Amino acid sequence: MKPNSSKSIIIEIMTDFARLTGLSPAEEAPRRYLWTDAFAVCNFLELYRQTNDETYKQLALSLVDQVHTILGRHRKDDSRIGWISGLGDDEGKKHPTQGGLRIGKKMKERGPSEPFDEEREWDRDGQYYHYLTKWMHALNCVSRVTGDVAYNRWAIELAKTVHTRFTHVPPFSRQKRMYWKMSIDLSYPLVPSMGQQDPLDGFITYHQLQATAANDPEKAFGPDLKTEIAEMAGICEGKSWVTDDPLGIGGLLCDAYRAVYLAVNKNFKKTDLIELVLEDSLAGLEAYARNVPWKRKADYRLAFRELGFSTGLRAVEKVPGLIEEHKSIFKQYHKCNSIIDELMRYLPLAKTIETFWLEPLNRKNNLWEEHGYINMVMLATSLAPDGFLPV
Repeated sequence: MKPNSSKSIIIEIMTDFARLTGLSPAEEAPRRYLWTDAFAVCNFLELYRQTNDETYKQLALSLVDQVHTILGRHRKDDSRIGWISGLGDDEGKKHPTQGGLRIGKKMKERGPSEPFDEEREWDRDGQYYHYLTKWMHALNCVSRVTGDVAYNRWAIELAKTVHTRFTHVPPFSRQKRMYWKMSIDLSYPLVPSMGQQDPLDGFITYHQLQATAANDPEKAFGPDLKTEIAEMAGICEGKSWVTDDPLGIGGLLCDAYRAVYLAVNKNFKKTDLIELVLEDSLAGLEAYARNVPWKRKADYRLAFRELGFSTGLRAVEKVPGLIEEHKSIFKQYHKCNSIIDELMRYLPLAKTIETFWLEPLNRKNNLWEEHGYINMVMLATSLAPDGFLPV
């Protein structure tokens, strides 16, 4: 990647990604991975917005098709065949997300009778809730850019399926919780603990899908997410979102921006939650910054986690303008402005991180190459976040 204009760099990154992963030109066995592909879809949509070149819109749509065809079906090394949902081939194509979507890990999932091995579990397939919400978001973005409501309907079908399977009431408890990782067919948990930000991410994403569905001409005939939103609100109740993980902080900041965006469009009423998320984001950011991790050598840094963080900072950059334009909605939350002022002090870090990873020498190490595709895509997202962040 040569130091050139932001648009040229992003085109180069995403063209390389399409070629290397078998998207374009299309290969017989493309390499699909749900998290990376969700961000890639948004990046292609942003390139389409910036250039008005239909090629990039088609790449986004082709990527959606590949993900559904590959990750919506059982693995080739599995004794099971066909759609994860169990639907027949024709119905499966009409409802490709109804059984959820695999992560896309190289190793087969752990069987129900196999012993748990924490280290190997990271490399095993299955379904992650936080990957699935990213895909819901990507489908929603496709719907909003193209005007095709089918993509948002698929996102809602995915939300309803995974919400039912990932949420549960533990023994001796009345409050629902969530599993972090489920089996490919969603029949048993692979990691029973709850991801810290999963409920918040789901709560905001469900609101986003519901808001888009309000403009669906056939909304009266389709499912809605009112029940799921209410249940997720209960799971979020009383939670702390503080984390010093850079990717986690970036996710919180993006969630805060999405919630502000929904609030100013009258699709999200819990503005007190926005204040809490901003406050917890700041606490985590301050803890993360104390160690000055952006001054370490490339060999000791995970690029995609840092670039998720810088994307979050890019999201914060957009918040003050939205709140200023809609003061009446946020007038009782006086702390918001002071928290945002504190967060804005860290904005230069986004440029610092992006500049570091744009330097070719910093990408010539095993750690970058080990996570090459996700690093490429997250760098493009940080440089042009408007595809991922609703505008």
